[in-house]
Amino acid sequence: MNLQTKPTKSRHALRFRFRGREVALERFSPRRTVLDWLREDERATGTKEGCAEGDCGACTVVLARLRRGKLTYEAFNACILLLGQLDGAELITVEDLAHGQTLHPVQQAMVDHHASQCGFCTPGIVMSLFAAYHSGAPATAASLCDQLAGNLCRCTGYRPILVAGLATCDGAPTDRFAATAAERAQALAALADDAELFVGDESQFFAAPASLDSLAAVYQRFPDATLVAGATDVGLWVTKLLRDLKRVIWLGRVDGLDAIAEIADGELSLGAGVTLAEAAPLVGTIHPDLSELMRRFGSIQVRVTGTVGGNIANGSPIGDLAPAFIALGGTVVLRKGAAIRRLPLEDFFIAYGKQDRTPGEFVLAIESPRLAAGQHYRAFKVSKRFDEDISAVMMAIRLDLDGRRIAGARIAFGGMAATPKRAANAEKALAGVSLDQPASWRAARAALSSDFAPLTDQRASAGYRMAVAANLVEKALIEISGASAPTRIGALHAAE
Repeated sequence: MNLQTKPTKSRHALRFRFRGREVALERFSPRRTVLDWLREDERATGTKEGCAEGDCGACTVVLARLRRGKLTYEAFNACILLLGQLDGAELITVEDLAHGQTLHPVQQAMVDHHASQCGFCTPGIVMSLFAAYHSGAPATAASLCDQLAGNLCRCTGYRPILVAGLATCDGAPTDRFAATAAERAQALAALADDAELFVGDESQFFAAPASLDSLAAVYQRFPDATLVAGATDVGLWVTKLLRDLKRVIWLGRVDGLDAIAEIADGELSLGAGVTLAEAAPLVGTIHPDLSELMRRFGSIQVRVTGTVGGNIANGSPIGDLAPAFIALGGTVVLRKGAAIRRLPLEDFFIAYGKQDRTPGEFVLAIESPRLAAGQHYRAFKVSKRFDEDISAVMMAIRLDLDGRRIAGARIAFGGMAATPKRAANAEKALAGVSLDQPASWRAARAALSSDFAPLTDQRASAGYRMAVAANLVEKALIEISGASAPTRIGALHAAE
């Protein structure tokens, strides 16, 4: 079937490249993961299953894609990547790296530097290093730490792994993949089309619309379908909740959903399909704290596939982007059919698991103003692990100053309620307060108890969350007032 009522070019087979050949699948379960396909269908068991939720990195594979005419290599968690998301890409696994009996340079360095013991995590680590090897930039200890934040090793320790990466990832790849780059890019270009992908029938399908109009049409027709962008959340519905997803609409091929623009007064507009990795440098131009927030947003494997729209649309009370944009005064743009509406981002979240989104309506973009003169911003993430961890408490605050007096405040929290939420009473308590009178800030700290009644869970107790929230408000006030220099782990610092 076509995704639209008007005639359009359609395709009924998933197409990707694997081990030098084109794979075309006309039938597969919409919920099938890449890891299951590799291990069960292809018997490619070098890729391991560890956590099955995208945290440990044992299942890491690399996808090569053409982006703006350039061949790029990105690491993905195969355990939560749906098979249909391979469309138009080349899938590379740990078993594909060696050339005959000759190990890939990254593999050989792992051997030479004694960087593996039990070996269960090693395939994923090798693939993450392989992506860094082809990144086009020389690796540093810091960049490798970021690259490997999503790969856990319980045996070796990370020092020899980092040494192996530093020894090989010099920004000048010389392996057989580099030697055949032109040929492989040509093969991927041959897969690229603007056809509407639809595999299955009306009762069970995997659809990948190629345009915004097609997405609007198919989602209106099947409003009960599951929208999938990066699958960093939906993948867990499959692996942990064992949901049998019958109808899946993948957003990764929708032309225009990844649009980036500056609109009125320099306001930043990010299409819902913009990945977290793509968004990071853009969001960082609003304030340096947001650069650090994005760096700690999951792992590389999560950031290259997870999207801005997905983090907002799933309505998670611990999604970090929502509080960050709410404090800035952000807007969510929604589309249903041909109708488009905008609403303040804080109004999008109604209750736990419930958003102001009607059947067939999807998130089109997120719009965020930049900071004006006299506006000061901070964003803090507190979690058990520093890297690749879900926030226990996330706070973002914008103060509008009139000289040294606070004319207005916007404070948003994640992890403190059933939805991302503003601290309305704390905001009122700060109105008119002087930055030069720290004693007057205490009312805002106290007001948080009337704004929130947090839960106790595995990440933090209710008491801990309340104490952290109050301390983060005071920390932001101390920094903005200039009473103390900004402090960040790793010598990072905030800037106006």
